[in-house]
Amino acid sequence: MHTDRQTPEAQRSVADAPPDNWVDRHAPESWRPWLRLSRADRPIGTWLLLLPCWWGIGLAMIADRPTWRDLWIAVACALGAILMRGAGCTWNDISDRDFDAQVSRTRSRPIPSGQVSVLGAYLWLVAQCLLGFVILLTLGSAAIWLGVASLALVAIYPFAKRFTWWPQVFLGLAFNWGVLLAWAAHLGGIALAPVLAYLAGIAWTIFYDTIYAHQDAEDDALIGVKSTARLFGADSKRWLARFGGAAVVLLALSLLAAGAQGIALWLGLAGIAGFALHLLWQLSRFDMNDSAGCLRLFRANRNSGLIVALFLALAGLV
Repeated sequence: MHTDRQTPEAQRSVADAPPDNWVDRHAPESWRPWLRLSRADRPIGTWLLLLPCWWGIGLAMIADRPTWRDLWIAVACALGAILMRGAGCTWNDISDRDFDAQVSRTRSRPIPSGQVSVLGAYLWLVAQCLLGFVILLTLGSAAIWLGVASLALVAIYPFAKRFTWWPQVFLGLAFNWGVLLAWAAHLGGIALAPVLAYLAGIAWTIFYDTIYAHQDAEDDALIGVKSTARLFGADSKRWLARFGGAAVVLLALSLLAAGAQGIALWLGLAGIAGFALHLLWQLSRFDMNDSAGCLRLFRANRNSGLIVALFLALAGLV
């Protein structure tokens, strides 16, 4: 196990954080380890948790009608995504601290580098969860129960890589739950449309997180951590195409299930087409042996998800 702790580099930043991120540049020095533990220096994960929530709001507005409350649901989802992504990452780092210490990309994270104690991380986890729960209480009983239920998925995910070659499925189950929650916050229950969008999000997560996991494939093989990147290996591009295609088809079906017609239908389909083109662009540039390129493509999925969210919102407003 790697035992070097508190190296100057580890104190400054985490290895895979974007250069000149706002935490390293502007946050008070005493806050930085805690913000790094929540991945505030790497906001892409917050986007990937938030965007399915916004898909759910857009679909709900198509199925029903937009109201001013939808604006608060969108803001509450954004705040909740920040807090619960931070809580999820904190739990992940507590659970994976021994693995992280053995992987070059992750040994500079706050716990294995010694910037944050395990006890401190647990306290930080509880604080984030409590704040997230306060926000959840404003979204109605159906959304509250769904939010509480999601904690089981969050708790299981860090351990999935130890017992299955498909941990990306567990990540997808957790990260796309917001589709169901946001729909329920608007309509008070669940229907076929958000379930189809949820499945689309899971397929999308397998797509982008397999790309992400190729950064660590060699280290993961050495320490026995499983992933779809290792499972698919040299055939990864073909598998990525399959899951990307599944995400596109399921999103189109969710749009139809929401009852989109006329201009709303065409706007929704335009967004899904843009999403499909973005995934094709990623596939054209995917190289499993280029770690830096894999990280860039992973981060680019903010844009593919935003395309869908924007066009669904427009479709819901017409």
